[in-house]
Amino acid sequence: MSEEAKVIKENIKSQQLKEAISERYLAYAMSTIVSRSLPDVRDGLKPVHRRILYGMRQLKLDPKSGYKKCARVVGDVMGKYHPHGDASIYDAMVRLAQSFSVRYPLVMGQGNFGNVDGDSAAAMRYTEAKLSEAAVAIMDGLDEHTVDFMDTYSGEEIEPCVMPAGFPNLLANGANGIAVGMATNIAPHNILELCDGIIALIKNPDIKVAELIDYIKGPDFPTGGVICQDRESIISAYETGRGNFVIRAKWEREDLSYGNYQIVISEIPYQVQKSKLIEKIAELIENGKLSTVADIRDESAEDVRIVIEPKSRTVDDKIVMAQLFANTELESKFALNMNVLDKNCVPKVMNLKEVLEAYVEHRVEVLTRRTNFRLENIAHRLEILEGYLTAYLNLDEVIHIIREYDDAKPRLMERFKLTDVQADAILNMKLRSLRKLEEMEIKAEADNLKKEQASLTELNSNEKNKLKKIVEEVKDLRSVFAKNKELSKRYSIIDENVENVVVPVYDFTPKEPITIILSNMGWIKSVKNHVDLNSDFAFKEGDSRAVAIHAMTNDKIVFATDMGQFFTLDANKIPSGRGYGEPLRLMLEIPVDAKIIKVFPYQKDENILLASLNGYGFKVSQNDLIAQTKNGKSVMNLADKDKLLIVKNIIADDDMVAVVGNNRKLLVFGIDGLPSFSRGKGVILQKYKEPNTYLSDVMTFKKDDGMTWVNGNRNFKVADISMWQGKRASVGHMPPDGFPKSNKFNKE
Repeated sequence: MSEEAKVIKENIKSQQLKEAISERYLAYAMSTIVSRSLPDVRDGLKPVHRRILYGMRQLKLDPKSGYKKCARVVGDVMGKYHPHGDASIYDAMVRLAQSFSVRYPLVMGQGNFGNVDGDSAAAMRYTEAKLSEAAVAIMDGLDEHTVDFMDTYSGEEIEPCVMPAGFPNLLANGANGIAVGMATNIAPHNILELCDGIIALIKNPDIKVAELIDYIKGPDFPTGGVICQDRESIISAYETGRGNFVIRAKWEREDLSYGNYQIVISEIPYQVQKSKLIEKIAELIENGKLSTVADIRDESAEDVRIVIEPKSRTVDDKIVMAQLFANTELESKFALNMNVLDKNCVPKVMNLKEVLEAYVEHRVEVLTRRTNFRLENIAHRLEILEGYLTAYLNLDEVIHIIREYDDAKPRLMERFKLTDVQADAILNMKLRSLRKLEEMEIKAEADNLKKEQASLTELNSNEKNKLKKIVEEVKDLRSVFAKNKELSKRYSIIDENVENVVVPVYDFTPKEPITIILSNMGWIKSVKNHVDLNSDFAFKEGDSRAVAIHAMTNDKIVFATDMGQFFTLDANKIPSGRGYGEPLRLMLEIPVDAKIIKVFPYQKDENILLASLNGYGFKVSQNDLIAQTKNGKSVMNLADKDKLLIVKNIIADDDMVAVVGNNRKLLVFGIDGLPSFSRGKGVILQKYKEPNTYLSDVMTFKKDDGMTWVNGNRNFKVADISMWQGKRASVGHMPPDGFPKSNKFNKE
């Protein structure tokens, strides 16, 4: 074995795979949470955003300077601070410049930085950028030892651990990110409201979240829209740090000539791409899913302008919008999740008050460190001024020592009791400073510095004075943004009294009679008019008629399977003509092993009786049978080997239920004993004691009309049903004479 192999063997350590994976995954998870996905509660920035802003500051890209190529910024940030690829850095930088993504852009962009349609930004070599005023406020005081710095990944540079945050960026611009096992999604807010809320918190530390809502009304999204939320739900969301905000598009009605009108959408919900929204609406119109909308146009320029044309001028505009809200992203939800890193880099879901408290606490620390930094500078300057004054009072002797002695510094320090700093300052003093008036200027500067020193010392020694100072800073920030009407105004309207309009079923399909035919092989077609259901219809070789029903072209056709599932298909989508039709399973996702046992047109609010082979059943409204997707809707829950057997309409006046099993036992009970469910297993209709005994048929009837059945070509009727009447789930008795051996009440 070679020496190299021996060294490798000695360094191999044995470890359980479970432990090794756990350690490495935990390290990865913590890196993702702390270094990538969650923002710091103090400055509201993730590391990549913090590094972009700091890199731009180092390049002196302040608002008053010129723009620089984004490629230059990305290169500096990647090379010095963030070694994770240029694409991720540029994407983060672009988002900071998009006025539709962040409420107060931190980067001022020049060139194509994308748009609300979802188009991406131009390549970084074509775009330019510089810092905004908000970004400058975030980094204000960075050179005054207000925050800690750490080494960069290479150890060649340093970078701030957190920004001084003179601008409350976390709540002003919001944040979103997905970490490992957790995520964050914080809404943007109005800066003037945030300033008012911060001031209110400082003045009253015991203020409650419900009281803070008087100042901070709710989210203020850069794309505007209407927040449909009542005060109680807003308070609940901010008290827990989690909640949902429903955002709707802002719209208005524009009246046209001859009683026509159109709807104009001027604002869309936050983070909804306009182009995809319009494509989706157009697709729904084409598929007939939006029965009240005829067309959609995009007339947007710099502002959003989406025009909706109603299908009929008689349709109420509120109903048109209600249908659009229900089926498109013109209404969306913002899931608030205020999960942030606290000052110790520990992830935590905070409520509104805790976030503001953390911000104020950080600003107090920044103010303290900034004050200490200034006091140190004042002390240093006073020390120098004291040395200057000594030099001026003994100017001739000072000049003599400097001219005559090589070791002037120690001689000056010994002769005039100077400090090392004072001696260096005197030796470095320029000759042109030796003026008669300099002594007066030195004394005046020293007096001013001493006054400032006393003021700062008092500020630093009193917590209340610090909070007053922060209130002044927040007021100054508020006044700066208040001057800009575009940035200070509230974009999103909060509507606590949203009217939920019930959308009636509008069907503009011509109402014409048709006959629907379903074959045993599952092929379906329709023919015009209500033809004789026993007619000879054309089928494929070896196929035959399974079901034939009369319907109208604007009906919804319901298909029931023996697996308890119900499927819905619009009658006008069933192929028509003289051919064989099309396979039903191409239109609906019906399981291969499922058998269709009933086909009927949907009748609103009518009741259906469902009964299974094992004798379970219940009533269900036809409204609960309608499926919204091709996958159908499971209505009856069936045990193993049980099947849905009976699907029958219940006539409104029917008050009795008759059940018969294959054991020829007949039971009659009141329909009141049959419960109504929207979905479930049902209740026992008839008890079967013998093995291999199952339900055969069920019917409902009106007691006063008597119980009827058909046997062969004869109709039978029993007026007195007392012999078979009993409680639900009883066994029953043998049926009357003339009852069919098939144990069926009627032929089907």
